Amino acid sequence: MTPGASELAEVLAALETVLRARRGADPKRSYTAGLYAAGPDAILKKIGEEAAEVLLAAKNPDRAQLVHELADLWFHTLVLMAAYDVPLSALGAELARRMGRSGLDEKAARGQA
Repeated sequence: MTPGASELAEVLAALETVLRARRGADPKRSYTAGLYAAGPDAILKKIGEEAAEVLLAAKNPDRAQLVHELADLWFHTLVLMAAYDVPLSALGAELARRMGRSGLDEKAARGQA
């Protein structure tokens, strides 16, 4: 069964907790701790790699591969958020703020700031 919105929220909240805990973990025992130990550039490099893999997967008909690559990209983005102490609630608040607003209006407002 595919999780709905509430199940996704639960998974993301649990993952956020784990990722925050990994900041103090042994880099030799945790992939995520290793990313934190390697510093922001290592995390950013992984996000770039995963974004490129999403683009490639989106050009092919294998939807399962696209979902896999999107999950990798989300994961590494969540690692970045935890590294910079950006809680999911901040992301949720920003997305909620944009709801019901034209993307064109949003873009124009950013250009004026």
